[in-house]
Amino acid sequence: MHFTTEARRARLVARQHLDGTAADPLHAATDLVVLHATDPATVYLSVLARCPDAALGDISRSMYDDRRLVRMLAMRRTLFVVPVEFAPVVHHAAGLGIAAKQRQLLVKQLRTIPTDPPVPDEVEGWLDDVESSVERVLTARGEALANDLSSDEPRLRTSFLPTTDKAWDVKRTITSQVLTVMAAEGRIVRSAPRGGWLVRQHAWQPSTSWWPEGMPEVPDAAARLVERYLRRFGPATAADVQWWTGWTAGATRAALAALDTVDVGCGLVLADDAEPEEPRPPTAVLLPALDPTPMGWKERGWFLPEDPAPFYDRSGNVGPTVWWGGEVVGGWAIRPDGGIATRFVVERGADAERAVTDAAGALQARLEGAAVVPSFPTPLEKELRTT
Repeated sequence: MHFTTEARRARLVARQHLDGTAADPLHAATDLVVLHATDPATVYLSVLARCPDAALGDISRSMYDDRRLVRMLAMRRTLFVVPVEFAPVVHHAAGLGIAAKQRQLLVKQLRTIPTDPPVPDEVEGWLDDVESSVERVLTARGEALANDLSSDEPRLRTSFLPTTDKAWDVKRTITSQVLTVMAAEGRIVRSAPRGGWLVRQHAWQPSTSWWPEGMPEVPDAAARLVERYLRRFGPATAADVQWWTGWTAGATRAALAALDTVDVGCGLVLADDAEPEEPRPPTAVLLPALDPTPMGWKERGWFLPEDPAPFYDRSGNVGPTVWWGGEVVGGWAIRPDGGIATRFVVERGADAERAVTDAAGALQARLEGAAVVPSFPTPLEKELRTT
């Protein structure tokens, strides 16, 4: 069995709903494994692209009212929105490793950087006591912002003091780091933001509000995570899997070895899922910056234009992309007046141009006047935004 580029693109369109076939936000998130959430807008725009009947309010309700999706730190120390039923797999396969590293970093900083007030010599015991206090406070409140928690537990206001004259080296509290570690360990959960769907400041809830019996154990979590990834993103190489998970090469090999896979020339697929998808008529879709599809592989040449530089910022974050038939054919941006500007970088004919124009108009109407600006602007996005 050998997958051509056309076969990979056909599978991508079908498996990741680039033809608008997802029934609801949970369906879209499940079939993408996770939704990137570093930029709050990405979650909403990724779902809108795949769910023709979803509105912004539907997405918020799925996360914060129905609790079908949960926001968590996991692969590559990145923030994701994850289906609640699959969250234990992600947590045990990737989240706990990130949590351990973040705790180690925080403890090291508390030992080596001057603080106001000074912390006791027994840093780990002191930190454990602070965290236990935060849990008690949060349980009593039910939900709270970071400022509320630091008011109730003043030790969260302990500050790292500058040690250099660098502009970035300023006094800062430990609040955010402590809460991030606790969330990565599955002790607390990010809940609804205070403000609209583009706001970054989220409240916190005890994890027992989401999992009353605690986060379920998943002994084979690594293999299950890779299995889900391959069903949605395969064919994928071991390098793709390692990049996407953020694991070491050894951990990646071990997880793949636990699965029955076959090589189809351009990567691995699960042995029971090796048949190509039937090609579908090409469709147009506008995917946001950091969308899970273009961020799903390390090796992306099979769906990117010959010169992909305009679609990336300086850190390698992918910006807004226009897709036609499973390949990136251009970029787009939301102007300050709420209008959407698009540009093709490869020619795909009049049908593609009409379809992209229609897709841009439909998306603009669903954004309810919001002028979304990506947190990681790319050269093309910045140019289109001012066109």
